[in-house]
Amino acid sequence: MTVSRSEDQSKALFEADQSKEKRRGKGMIDVRTEIIIRCPRGKVAEYAANPDHAPEWYVNIKSVEWQTPKPLAIGSLIAFKAEFLGKQLDYVYRIMAFKPGEMLVMSTADGPFPMETTYEWESVDGQSTRMSLRNRGNPKGFSMLAAPFMAFMMRRANKKDLLKIKKILENESVST
Repeated sequence: MTVSRSEDQSKALFEADQSKEKRRGKGMIDVRTEIIIRCPRGKVAEYAANPDHAPEWYVNIKSVEWQTPKPLAIGSLIAFKAEFLGKQLDYVYRIMAFKPGEMLVMSTADGPFPMETTYEWESVDGQSTRMSLRNRGNPKGFSMLAAPFMAFMMRRANKKDLLKIKKILENESVST
């Protein structure tokens, strides 16, 4: 069963997470970026939710390998090879929630940076979509002092990723 969160619920959860982490004093990273793409929500969501497209629009993802049969569903496992801050990262995401056209949540517990990634898509009008990308997690093996730098670098990479998917989809919709 998938659960869709309203923006107020997500904001409340985010604020609760932030205050909880401040109390614990841990280096939790929580980065949310968004962009408006001049393309219908269904097309944006279909493209972004397909892991096979990730190397096309994610700057740091080099390859993707399905570890469970397609199509994407809750419980699917997808292995990613990425590069971040000059290090090669190999990790497997498990699809935790998926509501086609609305949201996708995937998480990993392995690797140096256990993380949850959430995509959300919202129609702005009939021809545009607001896509949000959120990454949050607790990096292992990094000092708490490194967390703000890592969050800054992650936000910068996420902005590049969203600009790239915007360019791909808007150019595609012009040519079709």
